[in-house]
Amino acid sequence: MKQKKIPLRKCTGCNEMKPKKELIRVVKLPDTVGENGEVTAKGSIELDFTGKKPGRGAYICNSSECLNKAVKGKRLEKAFSSAIPSEVYENLKEALEKGE
Repeated sequence: MKQKKIPLRKCTGCNEMKPKKELIRVVKLPDTVGENGEVTAKGSIELDFTGKKPGRGAYICNSSECLNKAVKGKRLEKAFSSAIPSEVYENLKEALEKGE
């Protein structure tokens, strides 16, 4: 019988390939567009424990050490192609500690 393929993702902190279920998704939600086609709100960056939120995703291990490495190397900024304010990183650290 054929074995089911396990999806792998790379942690942005430690750069190791791990099964998708072991990692936490960091997601940049899409921008909100008004009736005129204007961007009314920029997409926020959040932790996605379910892996179902829409938007661009990057993955980190379930440890604050990997998040610190990703912050130090500006790897999340590279993954999302945009600058990330420091308060967003603080919110991610708090959410990661609550989720652990």
